[in-house]
Amino acid sequence: MGSPQTWVGTSWKMNKTLAEARTFVDVVTASPPPAGLQPFVLPPHTALAAVRDRLPDNSPYLLGAQNAHWGPEGAGTGEISMRMAKDAGARLIEMGHSERRESFGETDETVALKAAAALDHDLVPLICVGEPRSVREAGEAPTFIAAQVRAALSRVAAERIGQVIVAYEPIWAIGTAGQPATPEQIAPVMAVIAETVDGHGRGSAALALLYGGGVNADNAAAILGDPHTDGLFVGRAGWSPEGFLRLLDLAAAATGAGSSFVTN
Repeated sequence: MGSPQTWVGTSWKMNKTLAEARTFVDVVTASPPPAGLQPFVLPPHTALAAVRDRLPDNSPYLLGAQNAHWGPEGAGTGEISMRMAKDAGARLIEMGHSERRESFGETDETVALKAAAALDHDLVPLICVGEPRSVREAGEAPTFIAAQVRAALSRVAAERIGQVIVAYEPIWAIGTAGQPATPEQIAPVMAVIAETVDGHGRGSAALALLYGGGVNADNAAAILGDPHTDGLFVGRAGWSPEGFLRLLDLAAAATGAGSSFVTN
């Protein structure tokens, strides 16, 4: 693993009212996460400030936004800027998720623009990459993913690669209709991502390389056994407080994390 911490995060996608978001925070933060873990949560934009205000002071939980525009401000109906996301409490910005690419016109170029804009605002780009089933079945997943990573980092200076997170989420493994990937399917692609990122950063590792897509309590430990995987980025498995806490416990056990969190 390249990161000294194991990252465990969840995107709530289009879920949770303000009351539900506050309840999640209250339950999850009732006890500190194990040392060695970096937990993070990506609420919908409507709940960002509410979650920020509910987190205890100096909370180890990082807050992120599921999307933000690369433009500083202006006529972007329905969008929010990086500055606005940061003002609402976000420290991470997700970009490039397959749902955004398929349904909302996200492209390799807009992901690159967002990555650069996030860094300009001292935010961490959380770049999602993933191949469709047809690419996987054709044996072209490593080539496809390497191209996505290179495109996403095309506007990122080599010296800033250590501020970027890349999450591998194969499209065929995502959602209720997805088929969870096996560690044997994940490992070669994670190695390609690590090699591609290191090449862009001239040997500098990313902040973290994460895996997401069909992660659950049954396969989380095995996925974390991969040497290039620094953590997990999950959807529905982390939507309930109990589910998220279970994933933190599993990650701690799988990586030998301690029993109490120590802030930096």
